[in-house]
Amino acid sequence: MSRLMRSISAEWRKVISTKLWWILSLVLAGYSAMMAATFAFLLGVGGDAMGGADGAGTAGADALALPAQQAVELVYSSVTTFGYVVPLLFGALMATGELRHRTLGLAFTLEPRRGVVLAGKAIVLLGFGVALGVAGLIGAVGAGAPILESDGGAMLTTGDTWALFARMIVAIALWALIGFGIGLLLGNQAFAIVIALVFTQFVEPVLRMGAQFWEWSGQIARFLPGAATDAFVGASVMSSMSTLDSSVPAGVGPLGIGGGLLVLLAYAVVAVLAGWATRWRRDIT
Repeated sequence: MSRLMRSISAEWRKVISTKLWWILSLVLAGYSAMMAATFAFLLGVGGDAMGGADGAGTAGADALALPAQQAVELVYSSVTTFGYVVPLLFGALMATGELRHRTLGLAFTLEPRRGVVLAGKAIVLLGFGVALGVAGLIGAVGAGAPILESDGGAMLTTGDTWALFARMIVAIALWALIGFGIGLLLGNQAFAIVIALVFTQFVEPVLRMGAQFWEWSGQIARFLPGAATDAFVGASVMSSMSTLDSSVPAGVGPLGIGGGLLVLLAYAVVAVLAGWATRWRRDIT
């Protein structure tokens, strides 16, 4: 067995030896279900307006006038629009837990090459990030699809919907990696939790809403991590609200799927490398 595989095996056992991963999976599934059900009622697809299985219809008369495919994507994408804080917390807690309980010293004793340990942990975090994404999707689809189906269609057989699911899972996995880097940078577990919650649930949403009224600030806000996530996923209630607002400058728009992915990857790489430089390479006491 190679050094990397041994490191992956060790990191995997660390994660599954705690309840954190499945508790957060349940939290994300429940949160996603609640948000998806809410927006499914608001954006319910009207059966009389459906244009067929291709999703060319529009939302029902009592909902917003959106194409059927776009409406259901907004419902399902609630996993990443609102739930990305969960993998962020997961990654941060996995980093700060190592520092708090001083288990890094043992890991480095068994595997002196710290880069191998870091790579193993990153791979395991991405794997559990995928598991969190799947849990969120189960919650969102489980709660949203029946409501949408009763109104005309849940669009679960279209290629666009499954492509959306794949991008959502990748985004959630990357957020677990971003959380790990931030956890290494902050070091303190309580501080990391507070920062993650305050930034994702208050600071960034306020910045995005305030920045959209000027083109220069809107262009900058596109590169915020949540905005990049929405752009990569390709569907978001927050982004759609901006496009429907007539006061938003026409030149302010999302980065696009490719641009959003690159920015999200950049955040993950920079966060992990910064954590490596500031804390992972230090002497363990």
